[in-house]
Amino acid sequence: MGTALTRAARWTSAGSGLGKLEFTPLNESLLNNIIEFVENLNSRHPQEASYIFKQPLQWKTTLKRNNFGSDYTFDGATVKSKEIKNRVALLSFSISTEIIKVHTFAQLNKLLALAGNGKLKETRACLEGNRDPIVNILGPGFATVEEEDTAMLRLLEKVKTNTDDINTEIAMKLLILLNQLDLQLLNNSLKVMSKEVRLSPSAVKRDVELLKSFSGEDKKTVLISINYTSDYEFSNGCRAPPWRQVHGDICYLIIVPHDTEPLFVTCSTAGIFLNGKTKEIDYERKSEIFKDLVSFLTGKSAKFVENLAQAHQVKLVKYSKETLLTFLSNQLATSWSLYIPKAQIFALTKWIPGNLQTSWQATQLSMKNAYTSIGWSEELSETSSESDEEEEQIDRSHESNTDLPSEYWQMQKLVKYLKGGNQTATIIALCSMRDFNLTNETCQLAIRDVGGLEVLINLLDTDETKCKIGSLKILKEISQNPQIQRCMADLGGLQTMVKILDSPNKDLQCLAAETIANVAKFKRARQTVRRFDGIKRLVGLLDCVPMHSTNLTPEQNKTIEVARCGALALWSCSKSKRNKEAIRKAGGIPLLACLLKSRHENMLIPVVGTLQECASEASYREAIGAEQMIQYLVKNLSSENEELQMHCARAIFKCAVDKETRDTVRIKNGLEPLVKLFGKTDNKPLLAAATGAVWKCSISMENVKRFQELKAIETLVSLLIDQPEEVLVNVVGALGECAQVAINRSTIRNCRGMDPLINLLSGTNEALLVNVTRAVGACAVDPENMAIIETLDGVRLLWSLLKKPNPDIQASAAWAICPCIENAKEAGEMVRSFVGGLELIVNLLKSNNTEVLASVCAALAKIAMDEENLAVITDHGVVPMLSNLASTTNDKLCHHLADAIACCCTWGNNRIAFGEAGAVAPLVRYLKSKDPLVHRATAQALYHLSFNPDNCITMHENGVVKLLLGLMDSTDEALQEAAAGCISNIRRLALANEKARYK
Repeated sequence: MGTALTRAARWTSAGSGLGKLEFTPLNESLLNNIIEFVENLNSRHPQEASYIFKQPLQWKTTLKRNNFGSDYTFDGATVKSKEIKNRVALLSFSISTEIIKVHTFAQLNKLLALAGNGKLKETRACLEGNRDPIVNILGPGFATVEEEDTAMLRLLEKVKTNTDDINTEIAMKLLILLNQLDLQLLNNSLKVMSKEVRLSPSAVKRDVELLKSFSGEDKKTVLISINYTSDYEFSNGCRAPPWRQVHGDICYLIIVPHDTEPLFVTCSTAGIFLNGKTKEIDYERKSEIFKDLVSFLTGKSAKFVENLAQAHQVKLVKYSKETLLTFLSNQLATSWSLYIPKAQIFALTKWIPGNLQTSWQATQLSMKNAYTSIGWSEELSETSSESDEEEEQIDRSHESNTDLPSEYWQMQKLVKYLKGGNQTATIIALCSMRDFNLTNETCQLAIRDVGGLEVLINLLDTDETKCKIGSLKILKEISQNPQIQRCMADLGGLQTMVKILDSPNKDLQCLAAETIANVAKFKRARQTVRRFDGIKRLVGLLDCVPMHSTNLTPEQNKTIEVARCGALALWSCSKSKRNKEAIRKAGGIPLLACLLKSRHENMLIPVVGTLQECASEASYREAIGAEQMIQYLVKNLSSENEELQMHCARAIFKCAVDKETRDTVRIKNGLEPLVKLFGKTDNKPLLAAATGAVWKCSISMENVKRFQELKAIETLVSLLIDQPEEVLVNVVGALGECAQVAINRSTIRNCRGMDPLINLLSGTNEALLVNVTRAVGACAVDPENMAIIETLDGVRLLWSLLKKPNPDIQASAAWAICPCIENAKEAGEMVRSFVGGLELIVNLLKSNNTEVLASVCAALAKIAMDEENLAVITDHGVVPMLSNLASTTNDKLCHHLADAIACCCTWGNNRIAFGEAGAVAPLVRYLKSKDPLVHRATAQALYHLSFNPDNCITMHENGVVKLLLGLMDSTDEALQEAAAGCISNIRRLALANEKARYK
């Protein structure tokens, strides 16, 4: 209860301590919670309510003598309860001093009942008079400390050991109940506070700097001056002393408006308010709280409001681009309602990125809060393999200050020596700091918390090489911490380290590059490296002696080490698409190709790591092939270093999108070492990389034949069980490719692979579902496999995947359904058994995805082979929906659409309906395609449509006869027959017309 009130409730200041509880909605809620606890305790836990406190709770009450009834005695000066224990009344009230003393919760409950409507005031007075009530209740051994959370386990331990002080089970139960109340109060307060707008040091600093830029002696400025009371800024951005920061204070300001006396202001996380500063700061709040400085000053100075409106309409064209953009970006985080006259918009627009001009103009013309939709960094267009979420996902579990080890304080002392010493003292302090375990998080945060990062980064700008080296050695170690990485980026450390890359001192180059490699783990840092020409400098470090050279001098070895460190940094930076392009333009690819020939694994890992990151870009894949790097990637698959093997396999996985790479891997004997890596089942990342490479390589049938010889299909089947999804996606992808060959379909069945494949159809991983549907569809071509699929209800699972919103899953499932219908024994009856299944698949013809449309058309062609099913899909409107797609120019869709139309023509009046829906003329144009599969399907569709005279006329008018005659020379008998049949029907119609005319 004490902890919750100290931390959650709002108190007014009294000297350096806390005074009275403010009467805020939060405090009122907390007080009501406490009153409810006291009342419930008396009714639900009477034993605990009767427990006698070690010391009474006492305070100055608002009650009077006449408030007390018959349960109390009066001796002229004191009111006492009739309930007495150990000769002491459990409640006593001194009329002269108005001090009341209560010894139990039961008496406290009675007192609150006597207070009636004043119980809230009475509870408030009680808590103000007893700042740590648990001390009074259970004894001083249970005092709570403001800076620490009260640990329940620690208190219970004291209950067990201090048997002379608390030795009853009732006391322990009461302790638990009080702790539960404490947690309830904290939780309730957090819910309230989480809804409040809280100020941050960065927001305050932004507002102060902005107001300073518009301040001065001129009467047209918004203020005369605005200054901090302290020049020292802590690493967290606060300027208030640490003992005030725990109460939420950020900084203190002296603001001099044009029309009032100077204002002494406190900026806290709760907001902005006046304090009582004269010679020294009186921390007690003297005004209401405002949400920001502008709101505060608007209520204090009329001149501020007047000049602020004018400042918004200044001729901003007189400022430089940089100044203007700084001004505008500062506005982003403020609540200012900025208006700039239309006359100035043109001048601003020419500096604003083109993709943002519409947002800019719309925002100005609607006079809404300025620039909330506008950002000024390149991050808006930064697209890469990286995730935006990494900026925010920082582990803050170590932020607590409790029970810090001695290393923390020792490290902070060393940082203080580092700040104030001369060159010799600085070097000694740096050496001493390196004696600590700098990979330990405690040491890392100790350096950060006392401002050590600023000092270490500043040392990089000195002329003393020893200081720079010492500083970089420390920064290199501590920069493995994500929080330190961001702090270093914020402090401009990356820019300084990029400059050091030009140093002639190779030790400095190595250390700077390695530190950049650590820091560039998030987008903003990678962007900074590029924008300050870091990529070009890092690529320059790769240029060293040939890797196959022997008898190298120490200087040459040092150059090689510089290249390794440069490759490490490029590896980190290469997660950004723009950085990949920057590496390529800087000439990095041939240098990486040269380093790839190295015999040293510590060099190869960052080189291959960079290549596998960059291989997601087509330009890199072409360059990797042109530089003949694939053979070296294959060679290193046989390395004993599993990390190197993993990166080589990943690089092959990305490059094997191209057939030339797949062929090279086979020719250079790379398939066998990939399959051997399947045995690394304990190393899941390596297994995922190897199976991924095999998947992509198996797209080529020549490689599939080699995988058959290596018994890879059997091993892949064994990996279908008890593997992470990352591995399963690749394994199933590889099986789907291998199953295109008949013998491999049998192998999958004989190795009992069908059951686990079908089971995977009920998963949720989208990439896995796409691959497993393809694999099941490939296996369904085999009648024996199809029997297993039917037995395991696999077709129903495939059909249910059509409901997924992901178009890749829809398409893959529809393609898989095609061979299932074709090879099922009772296909028509099976399809009809899926309630709503036919309506579902017909409705997918409304999709905007071409692959989905092509696959659904292919499935409908199979479904329409059954007359009953054809009747059902006709009722669901399949004819007009197919006709709507006839204008497509995509050959794949043309092929399967024509097939579907041909199959649907055999029911009822569908031929006529297709003609009336305008599907015939577009079909004629399909015959001009260069794809023979489109020719055959179209000819068959036209043949079926030609049994309707109106369709024949439409075909003839669109020049079908000439096109069909040209196709009759084809060696495809089905095409020949359909073309001839169509021409025959058109000819019959013509003869019939001639005959009718003659008669």
